[in-house]
Amino acid sequence: MRVRSMLALTSGLVLVLAGCGANQAADTPEDTGSTGGGAADTGLVVGVILPDTESSARWEGFDKPYLENAFAEAGVEADVQNAQGDIQRFSTIADQMIQRGVDVLALTNLSNESGAAVQQRAEAAGIPTIDYDRLTLGGNAQYYVSFDNTQVGRLQGEGLVGCLGDQPGAQIIEIQGSPTDSNATLFQEGQREILQPLYDSGEYELVQSQPIDQWENQVGGRTFQQILTRNGGEVDGVVAANDGLAGAVITVLQQAGLAGEVPVTGQDASPEGLRSILLGDQCMTVYKPVFTEAQALVDLAVPLAQGDTEAADALASDVSVDTEGDREVASVLLEPVLITTDNVQTVVDDEWVSVEDLCAGEVADACTEYGIS
Repeated sequence: MRVRSMLALTSGLVLVLAGCGANQAADTPEDTGSTGGGAADTGLVVGVILPDTESSARWEGFDKPYLENAFAEAGVEADVQNAQGDIQRFSTIADQMIQRGVDVLALTNLSNESGAAVQQRAEAAGIPTIDYDRLTLGGNAQYYVSFDNTQVGRLQGEGLVGCLGDQPGAQIIEIQGSPTDSNATLFQEGQREILQPLYDSGEYELVQSQPIDQWENQVGGRTFQQILTRNGGEVDGVVAANDGLAGAVITVLQQAGLAGEVPVTGQDASPEGLRSILLGDQCMTVYKPVFTEAQALVDLAVPLAQGDTEAADALASDVSVDTEGDREVASVLLEPVLITTDNVQTVVDDEWVSVEDLCAGEVADACTEYGIS
């Protein structure tokens, strides 16, 4: 049974969302030391380590302010720090939080090995851990909060099929995410549930599938260019694992005069990805409302910090499999949303992106055409 209660936002989080634009972090609450719902109420502290600022704008622009405000509403102090893509920095932040004695440590790992090492040190210090957004394979986190990442991949596969239409023998290039990211593996598994039967039947032809280390967009673009060149400049569809990689692919397609003719998938519902969809250069993206994930982490971490594992277990009623650790992890898995030109308005209504940012410049006419307001 999927956990649906996580989708219900607290009033404080709704206020955060209403004040947060696409590229602007919401203000965090001031520490007034009052007893009206501030961190001083419980004395509990939850440490959260976010991964970087390069792979996605979400971590600093959305996750951090949402988490800080939601924890403040719960009367818990949140120590939210970003590892900036540096494994040593990630480890140092974790050690500082462990030495501080945080009541719960939540993390988005940069690699399975570094994440597992941190979780072992936290366990030795008696601190429970939660994997946030990305499962640490071979780790020992008691809980996992994320979106259903296999479903993300299915939506990407379904989106590509829908955009391609009837094209027997369509040649497909896959530009996948980082091989060190367990989510990237799940994305591909979901994609293949939809696409592998088509590859096997010959309806589609897989030219090449290539993972991109650390989700580096420039590397993704160069890699796609090389594959396209080796294939004689022929491609009918591209599976790009997120909007950043999709943008790099689209740049190459533009140079080849193929942009708008070759469907490209994406993920994250970034402003750039949404603009590409409205312009016809990208066929779809996957929207993962970060505020629901942040709230799910808060709803789980607070009772865990209070020592109420029974309440935490009741919330984490899904199960994820740690294939390296040969164990099942109690999970909260949220539902992603397929976005095409037909429902871009959904992310505008959620204030994930503002109309002003989305519809500026060359996208204005497309916004009018699709009724974006």
